[in-house]
Amino acid sequence: MSEHAYELHGDDPGAVERLAHAAHDGEVIYLTRAGERVAAVVPADLAEELERLEDEHDVRTAEEALAEPGDSVPWEQVKAELDL
Repeated sequence: MSEHAYELHGDDPGAVERLAHAAHDGEVIYLTRAGERVAAVVPADLAEELERLEDEHDVRTAEEALAEPGDSVPWEQVKAELDL
């Protein structure tokens, strides 16, 4: 997977189409502002894999929390203590 840095300008009507083609071809494109990376356009399969990994991490974290010893605190009590 290659990567390229592009600066998008509002007056460039073809920029989005070129970025879509590059991402479709497997490129990771970093969008910059004043030379600093602020976002990335990535192939959809890469974004889906990242979301899958995040979901797996969330499930693992929740399972670990549920396995901890001690009493559970009811959500209504938490909300009351935090004035929510």
